[in-house]
Amino acid sequence: MAPSPTSPSALLEFLRTSYPSAVSSSACETDIPALSHQIFPSNSYTDNEKIETSQWLTTSSRLATPDEDEAKHAERLGSLNIHLSTRTTLLGSKPSVADVALYYRLAPAVKSWSIEERTGEHGYHNIVRFIDFVQNAPLFGLSIKDEDKVDIDLNDVKFVHKPLDAKEEKERKKKEKAAAAAAAAAAAGGQSVLPIGKGKGEDNSKSSKKEQARDAAAKAEDKVKSALTGENTHQPKKEKKEKQPKAQKQPPKEIPLSPCLIDLRVGHILKAENHPNADSLYVSTIACGDASGTDNTSEYEGQVVRTVCSGLNGLVPLEEMQGRKIIAVCNLKPVTMRGIKSAAMVLAASPRLKEGEEDSHKGPVELVTPPADSKAGERVIFEGWAGEPEGVLNPKKKVWEMLQPGFTTTTGLEVGFDMDAVPQLQGEEGGQKPIGKLVTASGGTCTVKSLGNAVVR
Repeated sequence: MAPSPTSPSALLEFLRTSYPSAVSSSACETDIPALSHQIFPSNSYTDNEKIETSQWLTTSSRLATPDEDEAKHAERLGSLNIHLSTRTTLLGSKPSVADVALYYRLAPAVKSWSIEERTGEHGYHNIVRFIDFVQNAPLFGLSIKDEDKVDIDLNDVKFVHKPLDAKEEKERKKKEKAAAAAAAAAAAGGQSVLPIGKGKGEDNSKSSKKEQARDAAAKAEDKVKSALTGENTHQPKKEKKEKQPKAQKQPPKEIPLSPCLIDLRVGHILKAENHPNADSLYVSTIACGDASGTDNTSEYEGQVVRTVCSGLNGLVPLEEMQGRKIIAVCNLKPVTMRGIKSAAMVLAASPRLKEGEEDSHKGPVELVTPPADSKAGERVIFEGWAGEPEGVLNPKKKVWEMLQPGFTTTTGLEVGFDMDAVPQLQGEEGGQKPIGKLVTASGGTCTVKSLGNAVVR
């Protein structure tokens, strides 16, 4: 195996050795992300899978970097181990060039791991299993000599994790949910809580059945007497009570229009690349401070991220998009842009059009920049417009469309909100307000590089 697993050229040579018919001699390092279909022609890959493959190629390179911070390296390995706990390959069950790259770059390190690091209680069991699978599975067919393979003894396991029974886990969660609901109902009504699995009145089930039988017999006897004597032995029917009209539901409280309804946050672009199907778009992987499991998020390098498409290709150099802080609009309804779902929007400034001028979309464009010390996920608001944002803006109400004209920059290159530019806010109580600067919770102001009196969107 090549001595420098971090080198793309060494990886390319390894791929040529294992797949000579799929990786041509003219292939270069930038072709590696697109090699999955050539190497595994029986598989097809969606746009999202192509992006994920590219992201894993980057991660595998960082995992093989010898001078990486030890804590960060352990965090990456932990995230990878968790990811592989429910997957055979990085994409789930489908092989890709990223699997081969991860094996090539990580195998030398796994060779030197102790048995505790491999299969101990806090070891990387799933990474070891993955390495063994890739180097031996006919699916991958790697050209590796036996002496170059990682020596893995499948019987030498130091700690065995108890497997999770999906059925039992589902039943356990169901019971916990029922218990919580019963406890909440009892707390609200002052009633005692029934044990799970025991219905109301179960202890008296036998006596209740006897009572039902006696009632049925009495009714039958009454019918016989009525037929013989002509007398009606039934008691008069109770008069039905008139139903009270249901109380009318109060209409939902109308929330006043305000820029605080827009969820603006500091975002950290971890990676940006060209959209595979659109020349004018970038696809960025952005950390926005979301909790794990939030809708329309995924994990990348141990962080919860959103995939964001932005029409900045050709307007902002790709290198300026990498690793930088931006301001993201986080509560617009996700939209699919040329096959990739975009879950946020990156704020940028462009010159204000003169009267009668048409937008040629040629720029210049500058990204809105938060303070250098701001953190991903930190909320930003316009001064004088404090309040809580909506969960997801209802597209039918056009909240963003009404408020966006007020987003502007000042001659001092600060980003702000001008209520005079929003007709729907004219005549609001409190009269006119000065332009409210876009600030973080710690008080820092968001700015642009050089475009004053510009449109921000």
